[in-house]
This record gives sequence, structure tokens and C-alpha cells, in this order.
Amino acid sequence: MDAIGEAAERIRARIGEVPGTALVLGSGLGGLADEIEGGVVLPYAEIPHFPASTAPGHAGRLVAGRLDGNPVLAMQGRFHFYEGYALEGVVFPVRVFRRLGVKRLFLTNAAGGVNATFSPGDFIAIGDHLNLTGRNPLIGPNDESLGLRFFDLSKAYDPALRELAHRAARELGLGLHEGVYAWFTGPSFETPAEIRMARTLGADAVGMSTVPEVIAAVHAGLRVLAISCITNMAAGMLDQPVTGEEVLEISKKNGPRFSALVRRILALMEGGAS
Repeated sequence: MDAIGEAAERIRARIGEVPGTALVLGSGLGGLADEIEGGVVLPYAEIPHFPASTAPGHAGRLVAGRLDGNPVLAMQGRFHFYEGYALEGVVFPVRVFRRLGVKRLFLTNAAGGVNATFSPGDFIAIGDHLNLTGRNPLIGPNDESLGLRFFDLSKAYDPALRELAHRAARELGLGLHEGVYAWFTGPSFETPAEIRMARTLGADAVGMSTVPEVIAAVHAGLRVLAISCITNMAAGMLDQPVTGEEVLEISKKNGPRFSALVRRILALMEGGAS
């Protein structure tokens, strides 16, 4: 059995029935996993071939259960390229989800605001991305069992799921922007010149994750929804330094609003709205 199969079998043996939606909780947003009812908790260290999550605010656990009665499989923390992992390791969970039979991947992250109309605490449904790293998780031999060698990314962020997210936000009275997310490797925050470049290229937000997972998910045939929480204005947008503490503080402060939005989106997904 290959590495993906071994990981999938360990997870299946522990959680039983696999939910249709997998949720990836980003920096400071992992508290939602603690709200999962009847949760089966599986530390990454107990899953064959899973890397260890070392980023602050990432607990490093897989939690399966229900949110408001809706089944979900949640990653409480993800893997980043800046942690020293090859991109194949960063996207390994996505490929495991596909082997398990997951249909939808719901990604979240903390991001820096590039669009001057955004403010810390705002949410964005990602509509497209800019890969500014020069890296791609699919470089190398293609695994035909996962997907095609060459494939389309023009609708990587599923339009129907994005509309569902906007509907959920309207029902809750929450603001939800839509925009372009630019991926930088990190771990250093971007320079003011890099942010000016990203803004010129059309970015609304910047971050250090999500894009490789989206590429791998679309390659594997998963439907993707991704939402960013703006935790700070990016370098040069304000006359103040960017800090990791600020990112985690704003993420946690907006945890209840984020939790409500995710719960409602999941309810609409599982209710057959999309």
C-alpha cells in the first residue's frame, strides 16, 4: 500500500464514515475544532506519513464529528512550505482526503490586507489566486490515480460554493468580500515593495498558505471553497510593523464570527444548497 493509502486507512479505521466536507483551519482559527460534537480526535503524529504542524496557533490534530449536526472532518492546523516541508508534504492531507472519498475542501487562513478598503477582522471569499513563489506541488512525476498531468484552474475556487458562502454571510448579517489571494512563501512578512507589486498585479490579500492545497485539490477533483480572515494590513499599508502576535490576536478575536459563518456554510452544503 502506498503512503496515501496507509494514512487514509488509519483515519478511516478511527473515524468510520467519512464526511463529504474536509475543513482546514488556519492560524488562530483552530478553536472551531473544539466545538465539533462527538469528535474523534486523531493527532497528526498518529497518522502514517503526516508531517508535524509546527506553526503557532496550529494544534496538529484531525477532528471528525458534527457541527450543528452536519458531518465534518477538520484539520486543526495545516502544514506550510516555510516549515521546511517539501510541497508534496504540504499537500499530502489533501490527497489523503481524496482517497478517503471527501468531495469538498473548505480552506481557511489568516491573511494580510492589500486592498485599502479592507480592515482587520474582515472576511474574504477567495475568487482567484496569484502564485508568486514560482513553486507548484505537482512538479515531478504525475500520479494518474490522482488527476491529469495538465488541468484547468480557471474555476479553482468553485463559483457555486462561493455563492453559497455569500448567502450564508447575508443570512448572518456578516460582511464577506471577494478577492484575489497572493501566495508568498514566508516565514518573513512581505516587504512594502512586494506588497506594492502584489497590489499592482491585482491582489487583495497576501498569505503563506492555501494556494498549494488548492492546486492539489483541483488536480484531485475536489470542489474548493477558501475564506481568509484579514488579521492585519500588509507591510507599508499602515505606518506600523507587522507582527505574528497581531495575526493570532485578531484571528482569535474574530473567532465567534468566523465560527458562525463556517457553521452556516456547512449547513447549506450539507443541506444540498450546492
